[in-house]
Amino acid sequence: MSSAALTRLQDGLAALQADHLERRRRLLDGAQGAHVTIDGQRVVSFCSNDYLGLAADPALVAAAHAALDICGVGAGAAHLITGHHRFHDDFEAAFARFVGKPAALLFSTGYLANLGVLTALAAKKGEVFADKLNHASLVDAAQLSGASFTRYRHGDLSQLEGQLAASTALDKVIASDLVFSMDGDLAPVDALLDLAERYDAWLYLDDAHGFGVLGDGRGGLTARARASDRVIYLATLGKAAGVSGAAVAAHVSVIDWLVQKARPYIYTTASPPLLAACLLESLRQIEAGEARRARLCSHIAQLREGLVDLKLGALMPSDTPIQPLVIGANADAVRASQALLQHGLLVPAIRTPTVPANTARLRITLSAAHSADDVAQLIEALHALG
Repeated sequence: MSSAALTRLQDGLAALQADHLERRRRLLDGAQGAHVTIDGQRVVSFCSNDYLGLAADPALVAAAHAALDICGVGAGAAHLITGHHRFHDDFEAAFARFVGKPAALLFSTGYLANLGVLTALAAKKGEVFADKLNHASLVDAAQLSGASFTRYRHGDLSQLEGQLAASTALDKVIASDLVFSMDGDLAPVDALLDLAERYDAWLYLDDAHGFGVLGDGRGGLTARARASDRVIYLATLGKAAGVSGAAVAAHVSVIDWLVQKARPYIYTTASPPLLAACLLESLRQIEAGEARRARLCSHIAQLREGLVDLKLGALMPSDTPIQPLVIGANADAVRASQALLQHGLLVPAIRTPTVPANTARLRITLSAAHSADDVAQLIEALHALG
């Protein structure tokens, strides 16, 4: 490699640091939870997506131990060779029943699931219509699908309808986050379904942050969307479910098509079967998890009430565990995050390009594993900063 090429990389890293955009990995010791040891410091964590506190739940740990004696560690092959274990199959059937869809398919990650679905459904003769604030995995999947890629302003259904009406694509896919990961607001599911029906489009909903949390735990699908053959539903399983992977639920023909055509599913080794065994237990915990969800809702209400008159910044409207506190400048958000860390509170600063310029924020995420005292400590520290 030429020294000039290496110098360009080093200059780029220096520029990121100067703009307060440098990212680094923090080192976790021990299990995930509301109280963790990060970089050698014991902190209260407000940055995990473990919304129900299942990541280290004893029931899931016991399921993993039991599965090890049955299936070992690795899957050994892709699903279409010999890697599709009974645990995978049992979870897919249980997940489909739980979310009220005819069939489901388990992917190794949500990123691979989005890539698999959009490349299989849209392709060169299709067009993907995407909310401007969709997660990066949906954006990348749309771009890599080979289809035309059209974005509409966040939540602007009038603009989306105009784009759909003008489209001559053979296959149309409306793709949207169901809970938007940086703002915490929800997509208008039934209104999107109206447009999908009117213009003969698929509606693909990525419910990474709603599954396990919203409603009775089955996520943010409305009854009408649950019953619709044109709705394809994705749930990430490394957040509220506490494990790993993602599941796509849809009409049987859609799932059969994905098995034949979704390259990120076909051409990769299956996820370890023991994870699927853990996910079966996770589904049981989510289904019986009303007390966890009630505790989480109580924490959300406590935080929002406690920060009504905060001078540091303003909470965005959100009824989900994602509570974004907008600060403004990148540097100010970073300084606020660092100050909280000195109080033993881990809250990440989210900056451009993840969020628009001048909307850098503290992204507070709450968990049922937090206590009311944890939330009160955060409220007090934020007021002190303000």
